[in-house]
Amino acid sequence: MARRTPRRVGIIGAGPGGIATAIRFLDAGHDDVVLLEKAAGVGGTWWHNRYPGLSCDIPSHLYSFSFAPKVDWSRPYGSRDEIHAYMDEVVDRFELRERIRFDTEVQSATWDDEHAVWRVECANGETFEFDVVVAGLGMFNELHWPEIPGLGSFEGTQFHSARWDWDHDLTGERVGVIGSAASAVQFIPEIAPKAGHLTVFQRAANWVLPKEDTPYTGEQLEHFRAHPEEVAASRQAIFDRVDPLISFSSAEMLRLSTEAGLRNLDAVEDPELRRKLMPLGPYGCQRPLISNDYYPTFNRSNVELVTDAIDRITPAGVVTVDGVEHEFDTLIIATGFQTTKFLSAIDVTGRDGAHLDKAWADGAHAYLGITTAGFPNLFMLYGPNTNNGSIIYMLECQAEYAVRAVEWMDRDAIEWIDVKPDAEAAYNDQLQHELDTVGVWAASNCHNYYRGAGGYIVTQWPHSMSEYRRRTERIDEGAYFTA
Repeated sequence: MARRTPRRVGIIGAGPGGIATAIRFLDAGHDDVVLLEKAAGVGGTWWHNRYPGLSCDIPSHLYSFSFAPKVDWSRPYGSRDEIHAYMDEVVDRFELRERIRFDTEVQSATWDDEHAVWRVECANGETFEFDVVVAGLGMFNELHWPEIPGLGSFEGTQFHSARWDWDHDLTGERVGVIGSAASAVQFIPEIAPKAGHLTVFQRAANWVLPKEDTPYTGEQLEHFRAHPEEVAASRQAIFDRVDPLISFSSAEMLRLSTEAGLRNLDAVEDPELRRKLMPLGPYGCQRPLISNDYYPTFNRSNVELVTDAIDRITPAGVVTVDGVEHEFDTLIIATGFQTTKFLSAIDVTGRDGAHLDKAWADGAHAYLGITTAGFPNLFMLYGPNTNNGSIIYMLECQAEYAVRAVEWMDRDAIEWIDVKPDAEAAYNDQLQHELDTVGVWAASNCHNYYRGAGGYIVTQWPHSMSEYRRRTERIDEGAYFTA
């Protein structure tokens, strides 16, 4: 007998995943949908991240919702401001704003076995009760601060690149940047012309490939507006190009990408600098980066690369293991996020008092990256082992899975579903085997953020986006306990 009482759906986060999920639930006829967002606006990482030069590393015709295409991106890779404005526009187009509780940071979510509901407590004192919770925290939620002695002792200006201090003027200053990966590759070329002297502290060199990002002309944009079908064709062409490559299992693709990276690196004029900027691991075992400006920045006379390890931070600057103290006016920490915590960044308690952080003590894991045993009616977006390709595409797959699961529950009058531990374990055992045998992530000389506390890879999806859609397009009802 079908359930008659509408389910209350709570979505944690109003980033791309939360937006897509809310729209999908509403489209399926679920009206009791609330989004809890800790920020004052929508966009998730595109709200919080505002450093100079920030843009996406997936072409925007694909890094956009399939149900809400944007035909007039100013260039192939949209800037942060353009992406955020797009998210804002989608929220208003689908009338989501009145459903979002802004400045409402979730602190805990607790499953009530007796009443089969989630009780969610927020930092502002508000509490909510939901039948279903969809968590859209993703990977880029908590900042990662490096464990360097004396980090808090620096007496100059210091901030994390993911929380950029736009009130501070870097003009003429001695600036130190700790980190040389995704964010640093984008903002270093932007701030180098302003700084008096810029020092980049690099732990491990990354592959940085050229970026085909010539802005669209006015004529091209007018053509896109008049012929939206060509934007759809462009999206499909990008998908067809990217989809088979993201497993990093094609020897030809790896060879061509390595050659492109080396050609890009040739822009560095000093041979010793080129040697220091040469990655040690194979292409793909770290997050691939793209930039036309990063390498040429090191030809500037006011830019210095330091590869000696950092020993400590002092009130005046940074001391490296060779005993040299590098003095700065401003220190920028570009060390990214705690990418392996996922939903355990908040206090989540499931059946029989199980705590998610303890369940994930050796590393995050989830069935299809969406559900985890012991936590009923809880679905994750951008969860463990779902990072690859266009995350917007992957998020839409996850949102559709959550809606299908609730439709199944409603059809069969099921109060809750909970993935079976054996099903989750079998899925993850196979996934880890695939990660060890497909692509390059398991290479011993890779330095990356992919691994959890137990040493296994918890972030990456090892196959194509098409394969992820195939695996998530139906619910394997036998994989779940029901009540």
